[in-house]
Amino acid sequence: MHAVNIFWFRRDLRLEDNAGLYHALKSDRPVVPIFIFDRNILDELEDREDRRVEFIRASLEEMQHTLTGRGTSLEVYDGRPAEVFKQLLEKYDIETVFTNHDYEPYALEREKKIAALLQEKGAALKTYKDQVLLEKDEVLKDDGKPYTVFTPYSRKWKAVLSDFHLKPYPVKKYAGNFFKQAARPIPSLEALGFKAVDKPFPSKQVKDELIRKYTEQRNFPAIHGTSRLGVHLRFGTISIRQLAAHAKGLNETYLNELIWRDFYHSILWHFPRVGMGKAFKPAYDTIEWRIDNGEFEKWCQGQTGYPIVDAGMRELNATGFMHNRVRMIVASFLSKHLLLDWRLGEAYFAKKLLDFDLAANNGGWQWAAGSGCDAAPYFRIFNPRLQTEKFDKDLKYIRHWVPELDSFDYPAPVVDHEMARKRCLAVYSKTLKEEK
Repeated sequence: MHAVNIFWFRRDLRLEDNAGLYHALKSDRPVVPIFIFDRNILDELEDREDRRVEFIRASLEEMQHTLTGRGTSLEVYDGRPAEVFKQLLEKYDIETVFTNHDYEPYALEREKKIAALLQEKGAALKTYKDQVLLEKDEVLKDDGKPYTVFTPYSRKWKAVLSDFHLKPYPVKKYAGNFFKQAARPIPSLEALGFKAVDKPFPSKQVKDELIRKYTEQRNFPAIHGTSRLGVHLRFGTISIRQLAAHAKGLNETYLNELIWRDFYHSILWHFPRVGMGKAFKPAYDTIEWRIDNGEFEKWCQGQTGYPIVDAGMRELNATGFMHNRVRMIVASFLSKHLLLDWRLGEAYFAKKLLDFDLAANNGGWQWAAGSGCDAAPYFRIFNPRLQTEKFDKDLKYIRHWVPELDSFDYPAPVVDHEMARKRCLAVYSKTLKEEK
């Protein structure tokens, strides 16, 4: 039985600048790199063409190509993590399993079980910060409490951040410490129960010119003005340290978007209820949402009769991506115009977005619904027509996704804007007054 340590890839699918992998390779045993297609997650996915599975597998193939050139191999498993680790403990003499932090409720519960299982066998689980720049208690108020408003959080974040936090981990220096073995097969998509979709994934190349112009271009969905790196950050195929170091001197607005990401992970860590279907502001859990009468399905399919909303939903359904400005518009429309529970939209985005991240998705939806920690006030209701005039006045984005816009095939609006605005204000204000 070989004496080894394990590195468990999860949201960090890269061999460069990887905190946990660096510490594993610096340990005193050869390292077996593993990945688990977690059946607890995969079995919950409804779409057999879910491109996130395809993205993960393609990323594993890319790493495998590099690893086999170094005389080692990924071990890729399809199963439930506890069962996989039981197999590994029978196969190897394991001292330590290294991995990187994950802040989501399911991941934390999974870690507890694996740590207990390892402990029974005299092994340990060690985790490291990797997917965010500053985490947990690194950015706190002077009284030791977590921030719940972004602007003061971002000021403190910038005061705390140093070159040390952006320094890459020199993984390659220790690449000789991988356990030597022949290449092992990676399960096919078909074996995993999924189908490939013949569409390219967003590039992980960071374009300086795009970042420089980010402030002036980011709100216009017809322009390729955002980096579209979300899926790479979500699955860790690009290092957040590398990206932040690159962006730091180029554009403050872009850097702020990365800070928002840390902020939402901080909220999830300090207030785990938001990841369990609860509003950050408890009063908002008592809002009497309307019973859906088919409007949710029209929203999902981009058939609301509001062109900017429909364009966004069709973009999401077709590509797994939606422009950031449009995400705010469609989320506001569902929770305020239709007065449907924001959790319906949150769950739909979770199914469809390539870059789905629980902390950011929940933060964005609660912001739009007014229930979040740093939210748009309940009386702020986006007017889709005004948003279109400001950000897609030539209808370039809308016409791309709603080609039947000027025909009789395009549906009438599902709701009148002014009526919906007044209804929303009445319901929200009544509920919130009652809660005081």
